[in-house]
Amino acid sequence: MSFLYLILNLGSLSIPLLYSFEKKMRFIKHWKPVLASLTIVATIFLIWDAIFTKNGVWGFNPDYHLPYLLFGMPIEEWLFFFCIPYASVFIHYSLEYFKPNLLISIKITKVITLATIGILVPILFLNWGKAYTTVNYSFLIAILLIGFFFGIEYLRRFYIAFLIILIPFFMVNGVLTGTGISEPVVWYNNNENLGIRLLTIPIEDIGYAFTMLFGNVFLIEKFKNF
Repeated sequence: MSFLYLILNLGSLSIPLLYSFEKKMRFIKHWKPVLASLTIVATIFLIWDAIFTKNGVWGFNPDYHLPYLLFGMPIEEWLFFFCIPYASVFIHYSLEYFKPNLLISIKITKVITLATIGILVPILFLNWGKAYTTVNYSFLIAILLIGFFFGIEYLRRFYIAFLIILIPFFMVNGVLTGTGISEPVVWYNNNENLGIRLLTIPIEDIGYAFTMLFGNVFLIEKFKNF
C-alpha cells in the first residue's frame, strides 16, 4: 500500500486545516508565525532525519511510501514535519481558545519541568552513544530548559495540550511503527535506542514529539509579537 504514509499525513492535516477557517477561532489568521515556525523546526528535524537515515538509525519501508526520495527520505517524510506539527499546534491553540483558564500553576509547571530533566539526565548519561537516545534526549533537555527560562507561560498550557495530542500521536505513530500492519512504515535500529516500546512505538518518540511540537509553539508565540 504505497499511499499509506501519504494518507496518514493528509488525514492528520485535513480536519485541523479545515477548522482553521472556523469563523470564531480563525486560527488561520496566525498563518505567518505558524508557517515560519514550521519551516524553522522542520529544517532542523529534516537535517537530523537525513543524517540518521544515511547512517541506518532508522529507515523507510518502500512498500508504504511513494518512490520519490530527497536526501534518502521519501517525500512523505518531508510532509510529516509540516502536517503533523500543524495538526498538533492546532489542538494546542484550540485548547487556548475554548478553555483559556485551563492552565497549570507556574510552580507546578516548574516542578514538572525540573523533574523531567532530572529523570532524563541520568538516562542520557547511562545510554550516551546510542544515537537516537543521545540526540533525542539532548534536544529534549535543551527545549525544556528553554521553556523553563524563557517560556514557562507557554509550558503551563502545553503540558495539558500534549496529553491530548498524545491520543492521535499514538494512533498515527503506532501505524508508522507497525501497529496493525504486517511491517512498519518506519523501522528503527534498536541498537541506537533504549529498546523500550509502547506497543510498537520507541519510547524516545514521545520526547521527539514533545521537542518538535513545543519548539513550534515557542516560536509561534515569539513570532506573534513581531
